[in-house]
Amino acid sequence: MIRNILAALVAGALLVAPAFAKDKKDKETVNIPDPVLVEKSGAVQIDGQKIGYAVLAGETYLKNDKGKPVASIFSTSYFRAGVKNAHKRPVLFIFNGGPGSASIWLHMGVFGPRRVALPQGGKDDGAPPYDIEDNPYTLLDIADLVFIDPVGTGWSRALGKEDPKKYWGVREDARSLAEFIRIWVTKNKRWNSPKYLVGESYGTTRAAALTKELQGGWTDMGLNGVILISSILDFQTARFAPGNDAPHIAYLPTMAATAWYHNKIDRAAWDNDQQAFLDEVKTFAIEDYAPALLRGSSLSEEKKSAIVEGLSKYTGLSQTYIRRAHLRISAFRFEKELLRDEGKTIGRLDGRYTGKDYDEAGETFDNDPSGYGIDSAYTAASIDYFTRELAVPIERPFKVLSGKPGQSWNWNLTKERNWPAYPNVAPWIGEAMRENSDYRVFVASGFYDFATPFFATDLTMNRNGIDVTRVTTHYYQAGHMMYVDDSSLRAVTRDMRAFLQAR
Repeated sequence: MIRNILAALVAGALLVAPAFAKDKKDKETVNIPDPVLVEKSGAVQIDGQKIGYAVLAGETYLKNDKGKPVASIFSTSYFRAGVKNAHKRPVLFIFNGGPGSASIWLHMGVFGPRRVALPQGGKDDGAPPYDIEDNPYTLLDIADLVFIDPVGTGWSRALGKEDPKKYWGVREDARSLAEFIRIWVTKNKRWNSPKYLVGESYGTTRAAALTKELQGGWTDMGLNGVILISSILDFQTARFAPGNDAPHIAYLPTMAATAWYHNKIDRAAWDNDQQAFLDEVKTFAIEDYAPALLRGSSLSEEKKSAIVEGLSKYTGLSQTYIRRAHLRISAFRFEKELLRDEGKTIGRLDGRYTGKDYDEAGETFDNDPSGYGIDSAYTAASIDYFTRELAVPIERPFKVLSGKPGQSWNWNLTKERNWPAYPNVAPWIGEAMRENSDYRVFVASGFYDFATPFFATDLTMNRNGIDVTRVTTHYYQAGHMMYVDDSSLRAVTRDMRAFLQAR
């Protein structure tokens, strides 16, 4: 009797277990809904010509080797309407940086057919409502546009039980976006279209890593080039740390340009010619300042006094302050010190912006005035555009700029444990040029950018095996996001247009 009961229980367990496993599997499947996809159309005036376009906004699922969706990439694609031989049109794959930023800045600031209108002259964006207007500077007339949000940004995310950290790293991020791009070009039949990667800030690091990922191996997706906006490829040039003198050299021209802008320089000494002034500063940085820093404590007092005098003349800081800093002023200290006598601090993303801190005697600012001067407008306008104008039916939070990816980012570029402290992806640009004779580089830099200084980019391009004859460089009277100024937006889009049409 007991034996029969036990047998029945065992049999029941054998029957229940598979059913439970099936229910669990079904539950996991239910938790991954079908990807969202919205189609819209619109039109924009460019140089007096009405350009019609189609918009596809939605999710693309990346799958593992078992065909199971593991990550969702949200993207917004724009296609010019009524084009014959559309497969021959250039495609721009566009992303911002962070790491941890959605692509709304380049989308709603530069390239998209709609943009957020900001106050001019470095003024704060205030409170809503913010104006969203047609963008006459979009490049949609000459190229199709694809804005990509990496995992952990915007509405992009890991699916099911997938750990998002698997996508957070220089190589990991590049692999996932390369897979998205391969899916996109296959679905849209654009394998034979000219293709460019466009990145801003860390997005330029991503562009170099993506180039390595896409052009490597036998399934080679040849690229026509990259557009690097506010570039950071060699992190040694932008990380202030004891024993690392590279950023002090790289940042000096940015400090000088910003001191010039705020009238802390005797402009008359250079006949009010900023370019002549900056050329002199760059020469000083390489030929005088760099050797002095290398000499360190062995530098003679006579030479030290000459360096202190030069730094004071170019930065507007007092000789006493420079001596006490041992000739080394970090960007954050400069941002606090330059206008201290006026009770103001300057911006990191854009040194033209000013703010007031609670503690005027502090070492660094409370918050970046060039960040809080624009972020509300971009956030509100972008999410309003997606949810109201495009009617994307996603209600989960939109991550504009999240710190989580960056906190977990894998900066290791090799499989070696003893990886370098400062990642440098610039050699991958040089490698791409050697292996692809048509690969070209466009560089856009702002004079007042304390996040990715323009001279650091110059130094990077002059090293790392890069063919400078295929590098087009432009500088703007602007900061990290040069497009927040209408005049700089016109200039940078004009220059990018010339770069793309010169192919």
